[in-house]
Order: sequence, then structure tokens, then C-alpha cells
Amino acid sequence: MKRIITLQDISCVGRCSITVALPVLSAMGVECGILPTAVLSTHTMFKTFTCKDLSDQIEPISDAWEKEHITFDGIYTGYLASADQCRQICHFFDRFSSENNLVLVDPAMADNGKLYAAFNEAFPAEMARVCAKADIILPNITEACLLTNTPYQTEYNEDYIRSLLEKLLDLGCRTAVLTGVSYEPDRLGVAYLDRSGKSFSYFTRRCTQSYHGTGDLYSSAVLGGLMRGLELGDALALAADFVVACIEATAASDSARWYGVEFESQIPLLCQMLSRRLDEKGNTAR
Repeated sequence: MKRIITLQDISCVGRCSITVALPVLSAMGVECGILPTAVLSTHTMFKTFTCKDLSDQIEPISDAWEKEHITFDGIYTGYLASADQCRQICHFFDRFSSENNLVLVDPAMADNGKLYAAFNEAFPAEMARVCAKADIILPNITEACLLTNTPYQTEYNEDYIRSLLEKLLDLGCRTAVLTGVSYEPDRLGVAYLDRSGKSFSYFTRRCTQSYHGTGDLYSSAVLGGLMRGLELGDALALAADFVVACIEATAASDSARWYGVEFESQIPLLCQMLSRRLDEKGNTAR
């Protein structure tokens, strides 16, 4: 069984970050270790919340793992709370990444053309350094623009997306994946470009609803697919279909929570979709 480590915060209530990554990756048959960067009573969409920064624990925990010769098949980062944490994560990569594992970075810091309120204008440059050390990065269009100093556009064409992907590769990552891409009003999807020039895109129906935590859900499912042996395109498509199913289940649920996507009821579907894709992969190989 593959073992990954995810470095991001824990929101004790509210479906996001580690409370999404851990169950999704476990359900996909991947051991998910955690290194919490902070503990919050709820995520920050709540009016009242507490937050305990755990930056001072990152290095001691890393030291202990190194002494125990613990290794990881994948390293996955999500929301990082400060420039200092970005620097610590870069150091963590230097210590624990290798040719035999995969580093996936979700540079969760912005959406809808705006940087999250917790960050200042200097933060994207720090996140860009984290992205430079990754094998795969998964920004949305807003984050990609901030990482590359590109003007944000709500109306664009394929040339604009290609240019953004090329600029993201210039940061230093091996593969750039852009989420939230849309060329048609009723379609939404992803596009990627790697250093060999290989490109890929995948689109699903666009959901009118929007729920907190779908980005964390998507990144976790992508990594789970990769750890189980799927090609990147298949992992991206699997994750996109799963997120759409979760959004639709949330919208249809009388008990749906406004603060996060209801993914738990769709985990059996995720397992079925993963099994089907793995079977298809095996049949193709034969």
C-alpha cells in the first residue's frame, strides 16, 4: 500500500483540508499520514473560529520521522497559512522528496480573481517557490495568474490557457494542471501541460452550485488515483466526475451543510469509479 503525507490545516468542523484528504485517500486504498500546519475550530467561512498555528511543530515532527527513516510515496500540500510555512514546506521537500516519490502542490490561496483575505500581495511569490519544487501543481485560474504575474481574465480562449500553463511550467514544476477551465457556458474542466509538451483537457457539466472544500476534494482524489497507478489524465477525469457527483448530492440533500460539500455519501461511488478505471487500465495493458 502506498503511503502519502499531507501538510495542511485541520478544521475540526467544516469539510475541507485534512478532514477531506484523510477519508478520501483512505477510501481509495492509500495510507494517508498528516502533518497539521494549524488547528482551527472551524474553517474560516464561519463568523467565529479559533486558530492554533502549528508552524513550530513542523520541524520537530520532521526530525522524528527522519530519525525513524520514514519515507513517503507522495507528498501533498494544500492551504499554507503564511510565508514562513511556505519556507518550511520547501525545506520539508528537500528532506523527504526523492526520485521515487511524487510531490503534488495545491496552491490554495485565491479564487474569483482575488487573493484570500488572510494573505498579502507578497504571498504568491512565496507560494511560487513551493510550486517550483513540485512534480504536479493544481492551481485555479486566479492562482495561476497570481503565481505568474498574469492579468486575470474572466473571458479567455485556449491560447490564454496554454500561455498560463507554459508560465506555470517556467516556475520549475514538472507538470502544470489548471482547474476551473471553461470554453463553453455549460462545461467546466481542467487542462494540463508537462515539460515534454504533452497536453490534456477534460470537461464535465458545469454545476450552478458552489460549496466550500471542493478544491481539497479534487486534489485528494487526483493524488489517490495517481497513487493507485492511474495516468494523470485518468486521475484528473476521475476526480472531476467525483466532485460533480458530490456537488449534486449536496444540492439534493435536505441535510446539506452550507459550509461544505457532502462527499461522505459519495465515497462508495468513488471506489466504484476507481475500480472501473483500474480494470480498464488492466485490460488495456493486456
